[in-house]
Amino acid sequence: MSVEPYREITFDKDGDGPPGQASALAGLARQGVSDLVLFAHGWNSSPSGATRLCSDFFAPFPGLLAPGVEAGYAGVIWPSMMFTDEPVPDYRALVRVLPEKEPVLDRLTELLVTAPAEESAFAEFGALLRELADLAPGGGREAAAGAGERVPGFLVADPVEVCARFTEAVEAVEGAPAEGFGEGLKRYWKGAREVLRQATYYVMKRRAGQVGEAGLGPLLGEVARAAPGLRVHLVGHSMGARLVAYALKGLPTGARPVASVTLLQGAFSHYAFAARLPHDAGRSGSLRDVRQRVRGPVVACYSRHDTALGVMYPLASRLAGDSASLGTERLGAEPSGAGLSGAGPSGAGPSGAGPSGAGPSGASIGAPAGLLDTGDPRWGAIGHDGVQAVPGTVVRTLATVLRQGVPASGCVNVDVADVVRSHSDVCRPELARVVVSASRIGR
Repeated sequence: MSVEPYREITFDKDGDGPPGQASALAGLARQGVSDLVLFAHGWNSSPSGATRLCSDFFAPFPGLLAPGVEAGYAGVIWPSMMFTDEPVPDYRALVRVLPEKEPVLDRLTELLVTAPAEESAFAEFGALLRELADLAPGGGREAAAGAGERVPGFLVADPVEVCARFTEAVEAVEGAPAEGFGEGLKRYWKGAREVLRQATYYVMKRRAGQVGEAGLGPLLGEVARAAPGLRVHLVGHSMGARLVAYALKGLPTGARPVASVTLLQGAFSHYAFAARLPHDAGRSGSLRDVRQRVRGPVVACYSRHDTALGVMYPLASRLAGDSASLGTERLGAEPSGAGLSGAGPSGAGPSGAGPSGAGPSGASIGAPAGLLDTGDPRWGAIGHDGVQAVPGTVVRTLATVLRQGVPASGCVNVDVADVVRSHSDVCRPELARVVVSASRIGR
Protein backbone atom coordinates (compact mmCIF):
# COMPACT_ATOMS: atom_id res chain seq x y z
CA MET A 1 0.00 0.00 0.00
CA SER A 2 1.32 3.43 -0.99
CA VAL A 3 0.04 5.25 2.11
CA GLU A 4 -0.21 4.76 5.84
CA PRO A 5 -2.23 4.47 7.97
CA TYR A 6 -4.53 2.51 5.68
CA ARG A 7 -7.53 0.39 6.60
CA GLU A 8 -9.60 -1.84 4.35
CA ILE A 9 -13.36 -2.02 4.81
CA THR A 10 -15.16 -4.96 3.23
CA PHE A 11 -18.84 -5.64 2.60
CA ASP A 12 -20.75 -8.51 1.06
CA LYS A 13 -23.51 -8.01 -1.52
CA ASP A 14 -26.04 -7.15 1.19
CA GLY A 15 -23.87 -4.53 2.87
CA ASP A 16 -22.82 -6.75 5.77
CA GLY A 17 -19.21 -6.77 6.93
CA PRO A 18 -17.05 -8.34 9.60
CA PRO A 19 -17.28 -6.96 13.14
CA GLY A 20 -14.80 -4.36 14.34
CA GLN A 21 -14.53 -2.30 11.16
CA ALA A 22 -16.01 0.86 12.68
CA SER A 23 -13.69 0.52 15.67
CA ALA A 24 -10.70 0.20 13.36
CA LEU A 25 -11.58 3.48 11.64
CA ALA A 26 -12.40 5.27 14.90
CA GLY A 27 -9.07 4.06 16.26
CA LEU A 28 -7.30 6.18 13.68
CA ALA A 29 -8.54 9.29 15.47
CA ARG A 30 -6.93 8.07 18.68
CA GLN A 31 -3.67 7.83 16.72
CA GLY A 32 -3.93 11.51 15.83
CA VAL A 33 -5.66 11.26 12.44
CA SER A 34 -7.91 14.26 11.84
CA ASP A 35 -9.10 13.49 8.31
CA LEU A 36 -10.04 10.12 6.81
CA VAL A 37 -10.11 9.83 3.00
CA LEU A 38 -12.23 6.85 2.03
CA PHE A 39 -12.21 5.53 -1.55
CA ALA A 40 -14.77 3.15 -3.09
CA HIS A 41 -13.81 1.39 -6.32
CA GLY A 42 -16.09 0.72 -9.26
CA TRP A 43 -16.25 -2.60 -11.11
CA ASN A 44 -13.24 -4.77 -10.30
CA SER A 45 -12.62 -8.44 -10.93
CA SER A 46 -10.96 -9.22 -7.61
CA PRO A 47 -10.35 -7.79 -4.13
CA SER A 48 -6.63 -7.65 -4.87
CA GLY A 49 -7.30 -5.57 -7.97
CA ALA A 50 -9.38 -3.17 -5.90
CA THR A 51 -6.59 -2.87 -3.33
CA ARG A 52 -4.08 -2.06 -6.08
CA LEU A 53 -6.42 0.62 -7.41
CA CYS A 54 -6.68 2.16 -3.94
CA SER A 55 -2.90 2.17 -3.62
CA ASP A 56 -2.43 3.81 -7.02
CA PHE A 57 -5.14 6.40 -6.36
CA PHE A 58 -3.82 7.36 -2.91
CA ALA A 59 -0.14 7.52 -3.92
CA PRO A 60 0.00 11.31 -4.59
CA PHE A 61 -1.83 12.32 -1.40
CA PRO A 62 1.02 12.53 1.16
CA GLY A 63 2.85 15.09 -0.97
CA LEU A 64 -0.25 17.27 -1.27
CA LEU A 65 -1.18 17.67 2.39
CA ALA A 66 -0.75 20.91 4.31
CA PRO A 67 1.73 20.95 7.20
CA GLY A 68 0.16 19.63 10.38
CA VAL A 69 -2.60 17.65 8.64
CA GLU A 70 -2.74 14.05 9.78
CA ALA A 71 -4.63 12.02 7.19
CA GLY A 72 -5.71 8.40 7.25
CA TYR A 73 -6.90 6.32 4.32
CA ALA A 74 -9.43 3.55 3.78
CA GLY A 75 -10.56 1.49 0.83
CA VAL A 76 -14.09 0.13 0.54
CA ILE A 77 -13.94 -3.33 -1.04
CA TRP A 78 -17.25 -4.73 -2.24
CA PRO A 79 -18.18 -7.61 -4.59
CA SER A 80 -18.33 -5.98 -8.01
CA MET A 81 -17.29 -6.86 -11.52
CA MET A 82 -15.39 -5.39 -14.45
CA PHE A 83 -15.35 -6.99 -17.88
CA THR A 84 -11.95 -7.24 -19.53
CA ASP A 85 -11.34 -5.31 -22.73
CA GLU A 86 -10.20 -8.38 -24.64
CA PRO A 87 -11.94 -9.33 -27.93
CA VAL A 88 -13.81 -12.12 -26.14
CA PRO A 89 -14.62 -10.73 -22.67
CA ASP A 90 -14.27 -13.12 -19.77
CA TYR A 91 -17.94 -13.40 -18.86
CA ARG A 92 -17.16 -16.47 -16.78
CA ALA A 93 -15.36 -14.15 -14.39
CA LEU A 94 -18.82 -13.05 -13.27
CA VAL A 95 -19.00 -16.26 -11.26
CA ARG A 96 -16.64 -14.65 -8.76
CA VAL A 97 -19.26 -12.08 -7.78
CA LEU A 98 -22.40 -14.05 -8.68
CA PRO A 99 -21.48 -17.63 -7.66
CA GLU A 100 -25.12 -18.59 -7.20
CA LYS A 101 -25.68 -17.88 -10.92
CA GLU A 102 -22.96 -20.21 -12.25
CA PRO A 103 -25.29 -22.46 -14.35
CA VAL A 104 -26.93 -19.38 -15.87
CA LEU A 105 -23.57 -17.80 -16.66
CA ASP A 106 -22.28 -21.02 -18.19
CA ARG A 107 -25.17 -21.11 -20.65
CA LEU A 108 -24.96 -17.37 -21.39
CA THR A 109 -21.27 -17.79 -22.19
CA GLU A 110 -22.02 -20.71 -24.49
CA LEU A 111 -24.61 -18.70 -26.41
CA LEU A 112 -22.26 -15.73 -26.80
CA VAL A 113 -19.45 -17.97 -28.09
CA THR A 114 -21.54 -20.05 -30.51
CA ALA A 115 -23.80 -17.17 -31.66
CA PRO A 116 -26.65 -19.30 -33.04
CA ALA A 117 -28.69 -17.67 -35.82
CA GLU A 118 -32.12 -18.60 -34.45
CA GLU A 119 -34.68 -16.39 -32.76
CA SER A 120 -35.19 -19.13 -30.18
CA ALA A 121 -31.59 -18.66 -29.03
CA PHE A 122 -32.22 -14.96 -28.45
CA ALA A 123 -35.40 -15.83 -26.56
CA GLU A 124 -33.36 -18.14 -24.32
CA PHE A 125 -30.74 -15.41 -23.94
CA GLY A 126 -33.42 -12.97 -22.73
CA ALA A 127 -34.83 -15.50 -20.27
CA LEU A 128 -31.35 -16.17 -18.87
CA LEU A 129 -30.73 -12.44 -18.42
CA ARG A 130 -33.95 -12.15 -16.44
CA GLU A 131 -32.85 -15.06 -14.27
CA LEU A 132 -29.48 -13.40 -13.78
CA ALA A 133 -31.25 -10.23 -12.61
CA ASP A 134 -33.60 -12.17 -10.30
CA LEU A 135 -36.74 -11.35 -12.24
CA ALA A 136 -39.68 -13.68 -11.80
CA PRO A 137 -40.34 -15.88 -14.88
CA GLY A 138 -42.85 -14.13 -17.09
CA GLY A 139 -42.75 -11.10 -14.81
CA GLY A 140 -43.10 -7.57 -16.06
CA ARG A 141 -41.59 -4.25 -15.07
CA GLU A 142 -42.43 -4.71 -11.38
CA ALA A 143 -40.87 -8.14 -11.03
CA ALA A 144 -37.48 -7.42 -9.47
CA ALA A 145 -37.20 -9.89 -6.63
CA GLY A 146 -37.07 -8.02 -3.36
CA ALA A 147 -36.01 -4.78 -5.04
CA GLY A 148 -39.26 -2.84 -4.83
CA GLU A 149 -38.46 -1.05 -8.06
CA ARG A 150 -39.26 -1.11 -11.73
CA VAL A 151 -36.80 -3.09 -13.83
CA PRO A 152 -35.09 -1.94 -17.03
CA GLY A 153 -37.26 -2.33 -20.09
CA PHE A 154 -34.51 -4.01 -22.10
CA LEU A 155 -34.72 -7.02 -19.78
CA VAL A 156 -38.37 -7.65 -20.61
CA ALA A 157 -38.52 -6.43 -24.23
CA ASP A 158 -37.97 -8.48 -27.39
CA PRO A 159 -34.35 -9.68 -27.06
CA VAL A 160 -33.74 -9.67 -30.82
CA GLU A 161 -34.73 -6.01 -31.08
CA VAL A 162 -32.73 -5.09 -27.99
CA CYS A 163 -29.60 -6.85 -29.25
CA ALA A 164 -30.05 -5.18 -32.64
CA ARG A 165 -30.11 -1.75 -31.06
CA PHE A 166 -27.01 -2.41 -28.98
CA THR A 167 -25.20 -3.85 -32.01
CA GLU A 168 -25.78 -0.57 -33.84
CA ALA A 169 -24.55 1.39 -30.82
CA VAL A 170 -21.37 -0.68 -30.49
CA GLU A 171 -20.64 -0.35 -34.21
CA ALA A 172 -21.18 3.40 -34.05
CA VAL A 173 -18.74 3.73 -31.14
CA GLU A 174 -16.13 1.49 -32.78
CA GLY A 175 -16.68 2.97 -36.23
CA ALA A 176 -16.77 -0.47 -37.84
CA PRO A 177 -19.31 -3.20 -38.57
CA ALA A 178 -19.49 -6.37 -36.49
CA GLU A 179 -16.74 -8.51 -38.00
CA GLY A 180 -16.63 -12.23 -37.31
CA PHE A 181 -20.29 -12.47 -36.36
CA GLY A 182 -21.81 -13.18 -39.77
CA GLU A 183 -24.95 -11.73 -41.31
CA GLY A 184 -28.56 -11.63 -40.25
CA LEU A 185 -29.32 -12.58 -36.67
CA LYS A 186 -25.76 -13.74 -35.99
CA ARG A 187 -24.60 -10.13 -36.27
CA TYR A 188 -26.71 -9.18 -33.26
CA TRP A 189 -24.67 -11.33 -30.88
CA LYS A 190 -22.14 -8.50 -30.84
CA GLY A 191 -24.81 -6.31 -29.27
CA ALA A 192 -25.81 -9.20 -27.02
CA ARG A 193 -22.42 -8.94 -25.33
CA GLU A 194 -23.17 -5.34 -24.42
CA VAL A 195 -26.69 -6.32 -23.30
CA LEU A 196 -25.14 -8.80 -20.85
CA ARG A 197 -22.79 -6.08 -19.66
CA GLN A 198 -25.78 -3.78 -19.08
CA ALA A 199 -27.74 -6.52 -17.29
CA THR A 200 -24.76 -7.02 -15.01
CA TYR A 201 -24.60 -3.23 -14.62
CA TYR A 202 -28.21 -3.31 -13.42
CA VAL A 203 -27.39 -6.02 -10.85
CA MET A 204 -24.29 -4.16 -9.67
CA LYS A 205 -26.15 -0.86 -9.61
CA ARG A 206 -28.63 -2.26 -7.11
CA ARG A 207 -25.77 -3.81 -5.17
CA ALA A 208 -23.80 -0.55 -4.98
CA GLY A 209 -26.83 1.27 -3.60
CA GLN A 210 -27.47 -1.52 -1.10
CA VAL A 211 -23.85 -1.64 0.11
CA GLY A 212 -23.77 2.15 0.47
CA GLU A 213 -27.09 2.61 2.23
CA ALA A 214 -27.16 -0.53 4.37
CA GLY A 215 -23.41 -0.98 4.88
CA LEU A 216 -21.20 2.08 4.64
CA GLY A 217 -23.74 4.64 5.86
CA PRO A 218 -24.50 2.90 9.18
CA LEU A 219 -20.79 2.11 9.65
CA LEU A 220 -19.93 5.81 9.31
CA GLY A 221 -22.62 6.53 11.89
CA GLU A 222 -20.82 4.21 14.31
CA VAL A 223 -17.53 5.94 13.55
CA ALA A 224 -19.10 9.33 14.23
CA ARG A 225 -20.31 8.20 17.65
CA ALA A 226 -16.93 6.76 18.61
CA ALA A 227 -14.77 9.53 17.09
CA PRO A 228 -16.94 12.66 16.74
CA GLY A 229 -13.99 14.84 15.71
CA LEU A 230 -12.90 12.69 12.74
CA ARG A 231 -13.66 14.34 9.39
CA VAL A 232 -14.56 11.86 6.67
CA HIS A 233 -14.02 12.56 2.97
CA LEU A 234 -15.82 10.18 0.64
CA VAL A 235 -14.47 9.46 -2.84
CA GLY A 236 -16.04 7.03 -5.30
CA HIS A 237 -15.30 5.97 -8.86
CA SER A 238 -17.98 4.74 -11.30
CA MET A 239 -20.30 2.45 -9.32
CA GLY A 240 -18.28 3.35 -6.24
CA ALA A 241 -19.53 6.92 -6.69
CA ARG A 242 -23.06 5.59 -6.44
CA LEU A 243 -22.04 3.58 -3.37
CA VAL A 244 -20.69 6.58 -1.45
CA ALA A 245 -23.64 8.74 -2.51
CA TYR A 246 -26.06 6.16 -1.12
CA ALA A 247 -23.97 5.96 2.05
CA LEU A 248 -25.17 9.50 2.75
CA LYS A 249 -28.72 8.20 2.55
CA GLY A 250 -27.85 5.49 5.07
CA LEU A 251 -26.34 7.79 7.69
CA PRO A 252 -28.21 7.67 11.02
CA THR A 253 -30.33 10.72 11.83
CA GLY A 254 -28.19 13.53 13.17
CA ALA A 255 -24.86 11.99 12.14
CA ARG A 256 -22.73 14.34 10.02
CA PRO A 257 -19.21 12.94 9.85
CA VAL A 258 -18.85 13.56 6.10
CA ALA A 259 -16.95 16.76 5.34
CA SER A 260 -16.72 16.35 1.55
CA VAL A 261 -17.74 14.03 -1.30
CA THR A 262 -15.93 13.64 -4.62
CA LEU A 263 -17.55 11.59 -7.38
CA LEU A 264 -15.19 10.43 -10.13
CA GLN A 265 -16.90 9.44 -13.39
CA GLY A 266 -20.03 8.58 -11.44
CA ALA A 267 -22.18 5.88 -13.05
CA PHE A 268 -25.59 7.11 -12.01
CA SER A 269 -28.10 9.72 -13.14
CA HIS A 270 -27.04 13.36 -13.29
CA TYR A 271 -30.48 14.15 -11.84
CA ALA A 272 -29.98 12.02 -8.72
CA PHE A 273 -29.67 15.09 -6.45
CA ALA A 274 -32.50 17.07 -8.06
CA ALA A 275 -35.59 18.04 -6.06
CA ARG A 276 -37.60 18.07 -9.30
CA LEU A 277 -36.80 16.48 -12.64
CA PRO A 278 -36.87 19.02 -15.49
CA HIS A 279 -38.92 16.71 -17.71
CA ASP A 280 -41.30 15.61 -14.92
CA ALA A 281 -41.80 18.11 -12.11
CA GLY A 282 -43.74 15.51 -10.12
CA ARG A 283 -40.64 13.35 -9.69
CA SER A 284 -37.44 13.87 -7.75
CA GLY A 285 -33.99 12.34 -7.93
CA SER A 286 -33.38 9.38 -5.67
CA LEU A 287 -30.86 11.35 -3.57
CA ARG A 288 -32.56 14.73 -3.48
CA ASP A 289 -32.07 15.38 0.27
CA VAL A 290 -28.68 13.85 0.98
CA ARG A 291 -26.59 16.91 0.09
CA GLN A 292 -27.66 18.40 3.42
CA ARG A 293 -25.76 15.61 5.18
CA VAL A 294 -22.41 16.83 3.84
CA ARG A 295 -20.69 19.66 5.68
CA GLY A 296 -18.65 20.68 2.66
CA PRO A 297 -18.86 20.38 -1.12
CA VAL A 298 -20.23 17.59 -3.27
CA VAL A 299 -17.87 17.50 -6.27
CA ALA A 300 -18.70 15.73 -9.53
CA CYS A 301 -15.75 15.18 -11.86
CA TYR A 302 -16.81 14.46 -15.43
CA SER A 303 -15.27 13.96 -18.86
CA ARG A 304 -16.70 14.02 -22.36
CA HIS A 305 -14.15 11.35 -23.32
CA ASP A 306 -15.93 8.76 -21.17
CA THR A 307 -17.82 6.82 -23.87
CA ALA A 308 -19.00 4.25 -21.32
CA LEU A 309 -21.04 7.03 -19.71
CA GLY A 310 -21.50 9.20 -22.80
CA VAL A 311 -22.93 6.55 -25.12
CA MET A 312 -23.71 3.20 -23.53
CA TYR A 313 -25.07 4.61 -20.26
CA PRO A 314 -27.61 6.92 -21.97
CA LEU A 315 -28.67 4.12 -24.31
CA ALA A 316 -29.20 1.68 -21.45
CA SER A 317 -30.95 4.38 -19.42
CA ARG A 318 -33.27 5.17 -22.32
CA LEU A 319 -34.13 1.50 -22.62
CA ALA A 320 -34.60 1.31 -18.86
CA GLY A 321 -36.43 4.63 -18.46
CA ASP A 322 -34.06 5.54 -15.60
CA SER A 323 -33.71 9.31 -15.64
CA ALA A 324 -33.50 9.75 -11.88
CA SER A 325 -31.26 6.84 -10.90
CA LEU A 326 -34.12 4.82 -9.48
CA GLY A 327 -35.81 7.88 -7.98
CA THR A 328 -39.46 6.81 -7.83
CA GLU A 329 -40.83 9.40 -5.46
CA ARG A 330 -43.56 11.52 -6.93
CA LEU A 331 -44.86 14.73 -5.53
CA GLY A 332 -48.52 13.82 -5.41
CA ALA A 333 -48.64 11.12 -8.09
CA GLU A 334 -47.30 7.73 -9.09
CA PRO A 335 -44.31 7.47 -11.43
CA SER A 336 -45.05 6.79 -15.04
CA GLY A 337 -43.56 3.81 -16.83
CA ALA A 338 -40.55 3.97 -19.03
CA GLY A 339 -38.38 2.24 -21.54
CA LEU A 340 -39.11 -0.25 -24.25
CA SER A 341 -42.09 -1.95 -22.71
CA GLY A 342 -43.81 1.07 -21.27
CA ALA A 343 -43.96 4.82 -21.27
CA GLY A 344 -41.16 7.28 -20.74
CA PRO A 345 -40.90 9.95 -18.07
CA SER A 346 -43.35 12.15 -19.88
CA GLY A 347 -45.90 9.44 -20.47
CA ALA A 348 -44.27 8.06 -23.62
CA GLY A 349 -41.21 6.07 -24.54
CA PRO A 350 -38.12 7.99 -25.55
CA SER A 351 -40.11 10.34 -27.81
CA GLY A 352 -42.23 7.35 -28.71
CA ALA A 353 -43.48 3.97 -27.57
CA GLY A 354 -42.43 0.40 -26.86
CA PRO A 355 -41.00 -2.40 -29.00
CA SER A 356 -43.74 -2.40 -31.57
CA GLY A 357 -44.19 1.35 -31.51
CA ALA A 358 -41.96 4.24 -32.40
CA GLY A 359 -38.62 5.12 -30.86
CA PRO A 360 -36.72 8.36 -31.27
CA SER A 361 -37.86 10.41 -34.25
CA GLY A 362 -40.59 7.85 -34.95
CA ALA A 363 -38.12 5.08 -35.80
CA SER A 364 -38.72 1.49 -34.85
CA ILE A 365 -36.64 0.10 -32.04
CA GLY A 366 -34.16 -1.56 -34.33
CA ALA A 367 -33.65 1.46 -36.55
CA PRO A 368 -30.51 3.57 -36.27
CA ALA A 369 -32.33 6.92 -36.43
CA GLY A 370 -31.73 8.74 -33.15
CA LEU A 371 -30.05 5.69 -31.66
CA LEU A 372 -27.10 7.59 -30.25
CA ASP A 373 -29.01 10.77 -29.46
CA THR A 374 -26.95 11.48 -26.36
CA GLY A 375 -28.25 15.04 -26.46
CA ASP A 376 -31.45 14.00 -24.69
CA PRO A 377 -30.67 15.11 -21.13
CA ARG A 378 -33.10 12.69 -19.51
CA TRP A 379 -30.66 9.82 -19.80
CA GLY A 380 -27.34 11.42 -18.81
CA ALA A 381 -24.78 10.20 -16.27
CA ILE A 382 -23.24 12.41 -13.62
CA GLY A 383 -19.79 11.33 -14.79
CA HIS A 384 -20.45 12.64 -18.29
CA ASP A 385 -21.73 16.16 -17.58
CA GLY A 386 -21.91 16.59 -13.79
CA VAL A 387 -24.78 17.36 -11.41
CA GLN A 388 -27.84 18.71 -13.21
CA ALA A 389 -31.08 20.46 -12.15
CA VAL A 390 -29.71 21.51 -8.75
CA PRO A 391 -29.92 25.31 -8.38
CA GLY A 392 -26.67 26.97 -7.38
CA THR A 393 -24.41 24.26 -8.78
CA VAL A 394 -21.02 25.74 -9.65
CA VAL A 395 -19.19 24.71 -12.83
CA ARG A 396 -15.39 24.88 -12.95
CA THR A 397 -12.66 23.75 -15.33
CA LEU A 398 -9.94 21.56 -13.90
CA ALA A 399 -7.39 24.32 -14.49
CA THR A 400 -9.46 26.77 -12.46
CA VAL A 401 -9.86 24.33 -9.58
CA LEU A 402 -6.15 23.55 -9.53
CA ARG A 403 -5.41 27.26 -9.45
CA GLN A 404 -8.19 28.56 -7.16
CA GLY A 405 -9.43 25.50 -5.29
CA VAL A 406 -12.86 23.92 -4.87
CA PRO A 407 -15.69 26.06 -3.41
CA ALA A 408 -16.33 25.34 0.25
CA SER A 409 -19.90 24.09 -0.10
CA GLY A 410 -22.68 23.11 -2.47
CA CYS A 411 -22.56 21.06 -5.65
CA VAL A 412 -19.50 21.63 -7.81
CA ASN A 413 -19.04 20.26 -11.34
CA VAL A 414 -15.43 19.94 -12.48
CA ASP A 415 -14.67 19.24 -16.14
CA VAL A 416 -11.66 16.92 -16.03
CA ALA A 417 -11.57 16.04 -19.73
CA ASP A 418 -8.06 17.48 -20.00
CA VAL A 419 -6.71 14.51 -18.01
CA VAL A 420 -9.44 11.85 -17.96
CA ARG A 421 -9.51 10.19 -21.36
CA SER A 422 -11.60 7.12 -20.55
CA HIS A 423 -13.94 5.79 -17.87
CA SER A 424 -11.22 4.13 -15.77
CA ASP A 425 -8.63 6.87 -16.16
CA VAL A 426 -8.85 8.16 -12.58
CA CYS A 427 -5.44 7.48 -10.99
CA ARG A 428 -4.25 10.96 -11.81
CA PRO A 429 -2.40 13.39 -9.52
CA GLU A 430 -4.69 16.18 -10.74
CA LEU A 431 -7.73 14.30 -9.43
CA ALA A 432 -5.97 13.74 -6.12
CA ARG A 433 -5.49 17.51 -5.94
CA VAL A 434 -9.22 18.01 -6.53
CA VAL A 435 -10.04 15.67 -3.63
CA VAL A 436 -7.50 17.35 -1.34
CA SER A 437 -8.90 20.77 -2.23
CA ALA A 438 -12.48 19.68 -1.57
CA SER A 439 -11.33 18.21 1.74
CA ARG A 440 -9.59 21.42 2.83
CA ILE A 441 -6.46 19.50 3.77
CA GLY A 442 -4.09 20.70 1.04
CA ARG A 443 -1.17 23.05 0.96
